[in-house]
Amino acid sequence: MNPIKKLTLTAMITALTTLTSSFIFIPAGFAKIFPIQHLANVLTAVLLGPAYAVTQAFLVSIIRNMTGTGSIFAFPGSMIGALLAAILYRKTQSLKFACLGEVIGTGILGSLACYPLATLLLGEKAALFGFLPAFMFSSFAGAILAFILLKILLKNNYMKGFFYENSINDRRL
Repeated sequence: MNPIKKLTLTAMITALTTLTSSFIFIPAGFAKIFPIQHLANVLTAVLLGPAYAVTQAFLVSIIRNMTGTGSIFAFPGSMIGALLAAILYRKTQSLKFACLGEVIGTGILGSLACYPLATLLLGEKAALFGFLPAFMFSSFAGAILAFILLKILLKNNYMKGFFYENSINDRRL
């Protein structure tokens, strides 16, 4: 796929993800659970690859923080999840592994990465176990939504051709 089309698709996914962040979230202590971010991470990882997935996660985190709909903890969680989802998808060409990468990357590694931020900024020593369940639930919900969405899109012959034409390795999903 042409780099301009990849940038455009990344911008569209970023815009839709940012737009939905103002009304689809669940407050969970210091963090906000936002499953649409995880759906976008898996979608971008499958369609565009690691660089675009991480860029999309970073841009959404910045915009959400600037508009007050996100927290500083969105950065490590979403970016690590997007990267791991894209790497696992690239290695296996499996939607299941892309979703698993999002859950492990955000739910476990991202929540662990937020612990130093929480202790530095909030002075909370017990924050580690507060992030883990919230991040796991959010990333699991978003990964399930992404898996269902991608499976539905692949049933359509036109979309199957689009995915085949635009997949990162030019292979069928």
